[in-house]
Amino acid sequence: MASSSSALKKGYLIAYNSASAIAWTTILGRVVAVLLLKGPHMVPLAVDNFARITQTFATLEILHSVLGIVPSPLFTTLMQVASRLFLMWLVTYPFPSVTTSPAYSSMLCAWSLTELIRYGYFTAKLTGGDASPPPYWLHWLRYSAFIVLYPVGISSELVEVYLAATGPARGLAWWAPYALAAAAAVYAPGAPKLYTYMVKQRRKQLGGSVAKKEQ
Repeated sequence: MASSSSALKKGYLIAYNSASAIAWTTILGRVVAVLLLKGPHMVPLAVDNFARITQTFATLEILHSVLGIVPSPLFTTLMQVASRLFLMWLVTYPFPSVTTSPAYSSMLCAWSLTELIRYGYFTAKLTGGDASPPPYWLHWLRYSAFIVLYPVGISSELVEVYLAATGPARGLAWWAPYALAAAAAVYAPGAPKLYTYMVKQRRKQLGGSVAKKEQ
């Protein structure tokens, strides 16, 4: 019974991570293609709805953490998912004019690169098992790419919030810019916490013993 449950969980996680990796790869491909061919002002037409659905689907990761399906810490998972849902549903959805900014494109590029690496790594780890672990280059990317991608993503998110608060939000209600500013203020303690968590994970995963073993 236990082995059957374990197999079911593994099969589900492989399907979830594979589908997520494909979805974020699709987002990255669309953003890059439209940026090169048309410019950032056309990116939302090609990817906005799909990116919003894909990111909303990631709320399942909160459930995964609560149920113990994965060992990810709940608070860290909740912070990351909530911040992105905030951008997708409370910033870019009600104020679509901010999505024509280059910051929207850089935000999606940072998100999609982060996620295709992360989901790709988990898929490779689950399908390979102990006998065939992910290649070292993918292991390295999983715990190193955030060094660049997190600052790019977070700064792009803050630019999007700023554009909404100083522009279209003023026409919605007198309190709307202040609500956005208050939400953005959460980044002050939240962003360093997420970054520090990944730094600790990198140190743990890419320390001398792990690196030598993977090589």
